[in-house]
Amino acid sequence: MKILHTSDWHLGRTLYAKKDRHDEHQAFLSWLLETLQNEKIDILIVAGDVFDSAFPNNTTQKMYYDFLVSAFKKGCRNTIVVGGNHDSPSFLNAPKDLLAALNVTVIGNITENIEDEIIILRDTDNQPEAIICAVPFLRERDLGRFVEGENYADRARRINMGIQKHYEELAHIAQEIRQNTGKWIPIIATGHLSVLGGLRGEDDGVRETYIGNIEALTPEIFPDIFDYVALGHYHIPRAIREHICYSGSPVPIGFDEASQAKRVYIINFSNNTKKIEQLEVPVFQHMASIKGDKQRIEEKLNELKSLEKNFWVDIIYTGDEIFTDLVEWVNQITANTNIEVINIKNLKYISGLLTRQEINQTLEELTEGEIFRNLLEKNNIPDIQKAELLNLYNEILESIKNRENQ
Repeated sequence: MKILHTSDWHLGRTLYAKKDRHDEHQAFLSWLLETLQNEKIDILIVAGDVFDSAFPNNTTQKMYYDFLVSAFKKGCRNTIVVGGNHDSPSFLNAPKDLLAALNVTVIGNITENIEDEIIILRDTDNQPEAIICAVPFLRERDLGRFVEGENYADRARRINMGIQKHYEELAHIAQEIRQNTGKWIPIIATGHLSVLGGLRGEDDGVRETYIGNIEALTPEIFPDIFDYVALGHYHIPRAIREHICYSGSPVPIGFDEASQAKRVYIINFSNNTKKIEQLEVPVFQHMASIKGDKQRIEEKLNELKSLEKNFWVDIIYTGDEIFTDLVEWVNQITANTNIEVINIKNLKYISGLLTRQEINQTLEELTEGEIFRNLLEKNNIPDIQKAELLNLYNEILESIKNRENQ
């Protein structure tokens, strides 16, 4: 039995809210279909963040459903899809009964019955061949109610214990099921959360799932009964333990991931043993981030031109002198070339001229966090207050995003 683990597709994502990524995502899904067939994959696991937003457009939806139909036709006997923090549980769950006809199981969110997350997969002889503990992203409201007067440490402890208890209950149920089969079959768990040992970049689009360091969970939350844990949320492929792995995003979410090798994991169970391999995902669109002064930027642009490949480029000017005509200068260098400049950020100009006009011009380039941090810096807020205000601000943002995903 062979399992392919992937996650964080973020279908429908754009770059700086203006560059469509449809062709990249379609190329990845086409490659994945070929891989499912060539590797004779029996089970596909998608560990959350199928979509980038709660309500993807019709084109993005069609791409997803077309893929699921094609995967079934290519011989993939079962597909397991769990919701991530970017996904809307109700949207993801809506067609689950129809998708069941394609042996696609969708778990958008947890229910009152934890056994809904237990999936027993059967082989071609209708015999049990695997138990999947399909855990989606666990929202804070799933883990117990807020207690009045609860401090930061108490809240962190409550959330961590709630997540650990959830996995322990599932492991207990799965172990009983395996014992009742009278034979050894693998138990695989999924998770869409942040685990210590995972890696992330500065511009990876990963939303904090709770607030602050509450999300820093140890690998010990996963009971030893699990033979493999398929993780999503972080975009850099990483084995936390030999059998606890982040597959990472298959397509760079932002320019911070441009130089990263993207991968999927293939797990082969045979005769009570397992073999875990990584398979590198091809590059479907070349991307580069250039950061530096005028000389550095010019050198890197000329280097990219010589490669004769189509590049999307992000430019961050960090030189000492204020460079007011940066955009015009870059456009002259890249005119009639294989380079498309997606974004130009002039940090010196921004920091030196943060008037109302410049703020309006650069809001599109800054994240919510960067804007708020700039505001704190400009008003000389003391470090102690700054940390507290940032935590409160992140909590408000997460509350808004959770409401959007409901």
